[in-house]
Amino acid sequence: MVDSETDFEIDKIDDTSIAEPTIKPHLILALDYGVKKMGMALGNTLTETARAFDILVMNNGQPDWDNLLGIIKVWGVAQVVVGLPLNMDGSSSMISKRAHKFARRLAHRLLEQHIPATVTLCDERLTSVAAREIAWEQGWIKNPRDPIDDISACILMSTYFADPSSSIAIDAIKAD
Repeated sequence: MVDSETDFEIDKIDDTSIAEPTIKPHLILALDYGVKKMGMALGNTLTETARAFDILVMNNGQPDWDNLLGIIKVWGVAQVVVGLPLNMDGSSSMISKRAHKFARRLAHRLLEQHIPATVTLCDERLTSVAAREIAWEQGWIKNPRDPIDDISACILMSTYFADPSSSIAIDAIKAD
């Protein structure tokens, strides 16, 4: 098409030729479940990176549900990866059973609140040990008892990014 006043060609853009990308990045929340506290990390599927987010105080394994669901909703989290603390031989422990029960409750509450986020479980063996070593080496902690739960959640997220197929959707498994 030629503009008569300026004598140069103007290309018409056909809106139908612009395709939506098929891969859309989304935010993942990793939770390092604990009875007294729960570490949180946010991960991005586009960059496959994670950052420590927060440490929530737990009341005998129960979070402040309104706060947790609010974080998931406000941040637009599409998936929650809950750490499953298995024994070194892969068997379930009392805490892994509690983590599984927590994940089921979280999935149920997300459904009730119409929050479109999925919940999966991912093996978190040795994440706390690795987190403590990293935090100590980097100078992030000064005392061996300083909290590292959010760093553990970052390592959990890295484990998930390394092999997403190893995580298990919460509705696909049953508690032991």
